Amino acid sequence: MSLALVTGATGQVGSYIVERLRADGWRPRALVREPGRAEWLAAQGVELVRGDVLDARQFRDAAAGCDAIFHAAAVVTAHEGWERYRASNVDGTRNAIEAAAATGARLLHVSSVAVYGGAARYRDQPTGEITPLAPLPESAYYARSKRESERLVLDAHAAGRIWATAVRPDVIYGRRDRQFVPRLARLLERGFFPVVNGGVTTLAVVHAASVADGAVRAVGTDAAGGQAYNLANDFPVTVAEFVRLAGEGLERRVRLVSFPISLARAGLAAVRSVVRVTAGAALAAQSAGTLDFLSRDNPFTSERARRELGWSPPVKPEVGVPDAFRWWKEHHD
Repeated sequence: MSLALVTGATGQVGSYIVERLRADGWRPRALVREPGRAEWLAAQGVELVRGDVLDARQFRDAAAGCDAIFHAAAVVTAHEGWERYRASNVDGTRNAIEAAAATGARLLHVSSVAVYGGAARYRDQPTGEITPLAPLPESAYYARSKRESERLVLDAHAAGRIWATAVRPDVIYGRRDRQFVPRLARLLERGFFPVVNGGVTTLAVVHAASVADGAVRAVGTDAAGGQAYNLANDFPVTVAEFVRLAGEGLERRVRLVSFPISLARAGLAAVRSVVRVTAGAALAAQSAGTLDFLSRDNPFTSERARRELGWSPPVKPEVGVPDAFRWWKEHHD
């Protein structure tokens, strides 16, 4: 039975990777800072090792004897600025590389479609792995950290130091979500939700179980070494349909309030000016991306993952969306 180390195992993607590994007959080991807060993993037969991804020795010791390392730990939002993202996402990934080099384990790095940048992802052609990576603004801290960490991983593979691959999800939803589902759920609980042009656009979302499926498949595919794979559109779901399914999970009927795109852009300009003054340029840039997310179809293609990995997303939106919001409703307190 193969042994795998998972970082970020108490988070959303990491926990789904653990579940998938167990289902496939692996022995999962989790690197956790506070084992007392991860007893629910231990109850599932997961071996817990105390440590921090920022401690190179602890990381290396945790990876001893492992056949694979799934590096899912990352900071997604932070108020401290670039240094917080760099320390956690870049330095943590550097330690993952060193651990893989020391133990001979294969390394799977959970990257992000953030590496493509913002507006550059919306093109005449679907955004895929061969799409050139446009320059990133200085304030795009998360995107910069994910691009730099992914480059470290793939360069280490190219140099022959390790075997490594990366996956690039877009907005992830599912149980144990700390970002997208909680924010949206709090809005939906008000009983109405603003949409652009009726909410007919296809969302750039993927279920965490689909990310886990792609990650485990990538580690088991020799040809995936040195490659990055989009895991960014498991099943198409529109904004309106996603809201309806989320309301089903919340046991709340949500009324859609539709706005034309011109009015939405005007309103966003006002919101951005306020956010920029009160919270800084980084969050203001995120607010701009929110309108694109709600008003433009999913720009990404995951055909390479389907073709080369046999990516087979296991959870459809009509099941996964209500389940995610139901879980939040039961656990958010």
